[in-house]
Amino acid sequence: MQATLLHEIEQTIDRLVPVPSFNELLKTFVRDKAGETSRWGEMTRHVHHMFGGSSAYIDRVAALTELLVLALDIADDLQDQDNAEKSWMNCPPGLSLNAVMGLLMGAVGELGRLQQEYPEQSFPSPGEVGLIVMNAVNGQYRDLVGDIVSEQDYISVVQQKSCMLLKLAYYMGYGGLPDAPAIEPQMDLLAGYIGVVSQLSNDLRDVLRYDVKNDLLHKKQTLPILYLLGDEEDEFTLIRDYYQGLVERDVFLKNKIACLDYIRESGCVEYTEVIKSLFLQKAEETFDSIDAPDPEWKERFRTLILGSREAELATETAEAEAAASREVAGGE
Repeated sequence: MQATLLHEIEQTIDRLVPVPSFNELLKTFVRDKAGETSRWGEMTRHVHHMFGGSSAYIDRVAALTELLVLALDIADDLQDQDNAEKSWMNCPPGLSLNAVMGLLMGAVGELGRLQQEYPEQSFPSPGEVGLIVMNAVNGQYRDLVGDIVSEQDYISVVQQKSCMLLKLAYYMGYGGLPDAPAIEPQMDLLAGYIGVVSQLSNDLRDVLRYDVKNDLLHKKQTLPILYLLGDEEDEFTLIRDYYQGLVERDVFLKNKIACLDYIRESGCVEYTEVIKSLFLQKAEETFDSIDAPDPEWKERFRTLILGSREAELATETAEAEAAASREVAGGE
């Protein structure tokens, strides 16, 4: 996260939160999030300029994007009970939940304040922002209750949950522009494709790791895991037995090296990569078809969402595979 954007976020918190301890808690969460190389606010800025926007207040809007995504990230971690190293997981849950409510309502309220302070300017609609966030919450509910039994279910939940964060970041950039209604369809389509690509990369990484974030340990229904569960061969039934409650967690953990060997030989990695490449191709085709007034900013946006992000996720997956290989070597 750029220093200027971080400063804008902290100024926003100062306007919204007069309680010193709560103010400092939110800033701690923000600084923690900034360490993740967060790009949500940058997406908002890039989209705005790509479509010819020149608002003097786009940095304030981008700061609100970061606060909204942070709120949803905290809620997600509280519900999934993972990411134990994050600051919001190491304070009383009630305070973290209070932060979620404050960030969500404060960001929407700040959008309304911008419209009141600068009535001659156009800004993203607080109502539309609320609907996008609500769609993400609906997707999170489906994920929490395990409403995924097929590849089609998986794609549907991802597009309703993860892709909504991208839709939000994009909308915050173009929502105040005169051509917003014409821009929306293609940007929504792009968010849908890019979101699936990113989620598949995350899921592939998480099925290859053996810490508390491993999706298998939490019995999640991701695309790689659906592939593994669909294997009806009797040669290796540990994963299926664990998901059906026939094997306890400690027994599953004791066989993690054998599980890793099976995962790497099963074809689930290759299968996931093929699906990911199909969605990446659709994303690139959609991006190329976007008629943006500023080609320079469009190219910068391409690098942001298709270049560096994909390279980063590929690196993370490679690191996860390397760590898994070291795990195998250490267990031999």
